Amino acid sequence: MAYMTTEDVHEYINGVCFKTGPPGKVGAETEWLVTDLASPTAPVTIERLSALLEACGPPPAGSRITFEPGGQIELSSVALPGPARTHEALETDLRHVGKALAEDGLALAETALDPVRPPVRQLRLPRYTAMERFFTEHRQPSGRTMMCSTASLQVCLDTGADLDDSRERWSLLHRLGPVLVASFANSTVWRGRPTGWKSTRWAIWAATDSGRTRPVLEPGTGPDPATAWAEYALAARVMAVPEFPGGGGSWIADPGITLAEWVEGRGPRPVTTADLEFHLSTLFPPLRPRGWWELRMIDAVPPRWWPVPMALAAALADEPRARAVAEEVTARLCGDTTPSPGLWLRSARLGPADPEIAACARACFDAAVDALPRMGAAGLAGLVDAYAERYVRRGLCPADSVVPAPRPTEDTVFVATDLGGRERVEDRGGTP
Repeated sequence: MAYMTTEDVHEYINGVCFKTGPPGKVGAETEWLVTDLASPTAPVTIERLSALLEACGPPPAGSRITFEPGGQIELSSVALPGPARTHEALETDLRHVGKALAEDGLALAETALDPVRPPVRQLRLPRYTAMERFFTEHRQPSGRTMMCSTASLQVCLDTGADLDDSRERWSLLHRLGPVLVASFANSTVWRGRPTGWKSTRWAIWAATDSGRTRPVLEPGTGPDPATAWAEYALAARVMAVPEFPGGGGSWIADPGITLAEWVEGRGPRPVTTADLEFHLSTLFPPLRPRGWWELRMIDAVPPRWWPVPMALAAALADEPRARAVAEEVTARLCGDTTPSPGLWLRSARLGPADPEIAACARACFDAAVDALPRMGAAGLAGLVDAYAERYVRRGLCPADSVVPAPRPTEDTVFVATDLGGRERVEDRGGTP
């Protein structure tokens, strides 16, 4: 069995995580909290959900159904050419699942963060046991909430036509990140009270081990995406090591080493390709390279609006005229550099109420509405325009439809602090 060196890590990431080719395919992974309409504060068990979904048969358009640790349902579409086909397929499968849930008195939640139920881990797989223990031992109470009480909408886009295109898309999608956080912020209530954040889900993730959740591309990061991702992965702490290569036997949770230290020989055994693949799956930056770009910064939105972030991101990345607009307005927002930690914080705390983010978001939505018909997605253009009219052009986001978010105060769950010149999010771990 071959064991990995640092050079092997770079080679794997360059060849697998950054594959290039003609762009145009679009995928979406929709996560949903599930609520019992007769008892909204009661947990919905995975056993109940599994039985319902098994009885209704597989999704007709081929989406894959999985569960998150707290029982959230995830539907992952097949990657298809263009946003219109992805929308048609995933919408078909969501209707299929929604019908089965409704017949048993269940519904997909309207928010990206469970507003009242405490985080309870239902999946007992070694991976999630190790994750929970890792966060517990590092005194990161937000880790359990992140695993069990949050839901996102992830958009998957091609890496790029070639190396130059890949680098340009990498930079653009990072600059779009705060705009997407703000425009779709939908998690302002937690533990039964407003938090002072429009996207508390983002704040929870940001408070959880910044070495695996901060953006890969930050001010001062070099221009090569593959090198940046490899260095990020090597510097991150290892969450768990299976006793045997490939995952067999017991697991060592939190061995106290980074991947770089493990590769250098400080782990319980040499590193295999399977170990590297598992380690990469435990890294959660807003933009994650997996052979495609996985946009992870978007809150789950009410079911009516789920296609909007997918269509918006696809138009701004893949349609030339819309992309040119996005390049210009996001460069202006970010000061011709990458988004600062402070900009990410503003996007999550204020949403489109921040005037600079709002102006950028309006330009991006207008460009996408104009571009989608040229991509064969005129129907989606109407939906994106309706969303912009209801929210973005008014300086609002779905969080504002739930409850008016108060101004942040010192007694909110999360506080922004300035340590060494860098703003970060801190989870106080309190209760209301």
